[in-house]
Amino acid sequence: MTEIKSNWTLYLIRTQTNSLYCGITNNLSRRFEMHKAGKGAKYLRGKGPLTLVWSHNVESKSQALKYEYRIKKMTKASKEALVNNLVALPAID
Repeated sequence: MTEIKSNWTLYLIRTQTNSLYCGITNNLSRRFEMHKAGKGAKYLRGKGPLTLVWSHNVESKSQALKYEYRIKKMTKASKEALVNNLVALPAID
């Protein structure tokens, strides 16, 4: 049996108030369109215009969830550094 490789993406979206929202998806363009239409995360509703400012592909949903958890624990300054490619994605165990 051949192992199916799944593509998951971590992403950061900037709101009009300059906050950063972190999420994961297996279809980035569809998910971003959902957020813009107000059908994504409740946190983003009414906070547009939204801008996709960073994304990174990973191999599995499990890996994506671990990275998402790690990114959500980061400070705003650290997330901004990630967006500006000043730091690498934090390591996961």
